[in-house]
Amino acid sequence: MKVRGEERETASADVGMSHVDMSPVGDATTGRPDGGGRWHPQPRRLLVSEVWLVLGVSLGASALWAVVRYIGDLTAPGPLRKQVAELNSSAAPGRPWLDLSLQVVGIATALVPAFLALHMFVRDGAGLATIGLDRRQPRHDAVFGAGLAAAVGGTGLGLYLIAWHSGTNLTVVPADLPDVWWRIPVLVLSAVENAVLEEVVVVGYLLTRLRQLGWSDNRALATSALLRGSYHFYQGIGGFVGNLVMGLLFGRIYQRRGRIGPLVVAHSLIDAVAFVGYTFLAGRVSWLPIA
Repeated sequence: MKVRGEERETASADVGMSHVDMSPVGDATTGRPDGGGRWHPQPRRLLVSEVWLVLGVSLGASALWAVVRYIGDLTAPGPLRKQVAELNSSAAPGRPWLDLSLQVVGIATALVPAFLALHMFVRDGAGLATIGLDRRQPRHDAVFGAGLAAAVGGTGLGLYLIAWHSGTNLTVVPADLPDVWWRIPVLVLSAVENAVLEEVVVVGYLLTRLRQLGWSDNRALATSALLRGSYHFYQGIGGFVGNLVMGLLFGRIYQRRGRIGPLVVAHSLIDAVAFVGYTFLAGRVSWLPIA
């Protein structure tokens, strides 16, 4: 789901994560691989600081913003579902070329934390294959991701509608861009941006680092899922619960298979369908809440 709400109100699937030794070395160091797949000692405190910094410049900060924003919405006059959370709207109304430029810049800069997290793995010598973000299984990643998207997308929509009708969720407007030629391409790019940012940082990076720091899989999974739910709080309870459940599912799949490729595909499809679908269905079907 969209995470920039503040702008607008490994080698194979069955190998899993065992191809890289990510267990902590001693009490004060964590593993770092060399060219032969071994991990050199690295101060534990540096990885702890790294995790906090990566989250602090990305989705951790978004979570803090979203929680405060939701408290503000709860204390505002009027029903909560009458308030609106816009995900993709014009950055320069009436100026399409400037609008397009700002949309592209916003998408590009939002991806920087994901590239930062990937850089950390490359710096350590592990490479992108460590989290299954490679091109070794494109067909499998695409098919598995598409199936996952079909299963999760409908459930997420149902949770949103339940929360909205119960009065605990804002009216989410996934797309409100002007009717110009670049509207659909920008919405698709925005969906891919969300998928890459969230799955790289909250799943691939965070779960890998927490395992290196000695956390149990269940503890790390709960932390990752809570973070994912928290930065969607600006949408309301439905956004939090739906993404918490999604985080538990996606995180467990990663822990068992060691690949975020299918998760990026699934997340991209879910958001693209939501953004583009809303564009064409808003006001045309009675069951879809509109602002």
